[in-house]
Amino acid sequence: MPAAAPADSATAEQRPVDASVPLVSDSQSFARAFKDFRGGFTQRELWLSLGWQDIKQRYRRSVLGPFWITISTAVQAAAIGLLYATILNQPLSKYLPYVTVGIIVWNVIEASILEGSEVFIANEGLIKQLPSALSVHVYRLVWRQFLFFVHNMAIYVVALVAFSVWRDLHWTALLAVPGILLLFLNAMWVSIAFGIFSTRYRDIAPILGSLTRMLFVLTPVMWSATVLHNQGGTVSDRARLVELVPTYHYLEIVRAPLLGEPIVLRHWIVVLTITVAGWALAILAMKRFRSRVPYWV
Repeated sequence: MPAAAPADSATAEQRPVDASVPLVSDSQSFARAFKDFRGGFTQRELWLSLGWQDIKQRYRRSVLGPFWITISTAVQAAAIGLLYATILNQPLSKYLPYVTVGIIVWNVIEASILEGSEVFIANEGLIKQLPSALSVHVYRLVWRQFLFFVHNMAIYVVALVAFSVWRDLHWTALLAVPGILLLFLNAMWVSIAFGIFSTRYRDIAPILGSLTRMLFVLTPVMWSATVLHNQGGTVSDRARLVELVPTYHYLEIVRAPLLGEPIVLRHWIVVLTITVAGWALAILAMKRFRSRVPYWV
């Protein structure tokens, strides 16, 4: 009887695993994707510090420091505003604030696409060495762009007073706040989706660079769609094609409230639709490829 014990032990060791309980890794699950977002947000001390450090490092040993951001944007807006106000025969007091706000918003859109497509490639060292959530690098990028945006808004405040734009403002100016929030909410999904796909396929980033330059020309940043509409006839009909450019709607949900222009519901519907679809794509990309990014960089 004592000799039977080893046989029972061997039988227990050879007992097959229950096939009804599959061994599945959760590395490609929605739960891990959302955990990454939460984990990245809880590490806000890290990305807040890194984002501010990026700006300080860029303007290291500069007398004016980050205010060079404001100066360069102001010079660009003044040059473009003066040129196109003359070409289109528009009053400078109306056209310069229009161009100024357009450039400020466009800078956020452009950085979201260009820097967002390389957000993981640019942080290769940190991704491989620092045990942190992947979304930390996206939060860092968006936070840095928000700081740029705040610096540039000083130009809008100056235009608000210098050209008496404040006289045209109503309560609808408050809609600029949700418009700005939507702008940066979209900057996040763009950085996540484009960042992951560009890390896997390195040809995507140069393609996005070319598309962004084309979008800048097609989007009414320097020119006014309203001016073309008012000309009537064939020009007005062709000007309606701008509605096909998605960045135009992002521009208008921020620029129209800040300049006291009429609020068009259509722009908000388009932006909200793209936001929902974009975040669905970003979450799916995080679910499928989050664990592979460290191997791709």
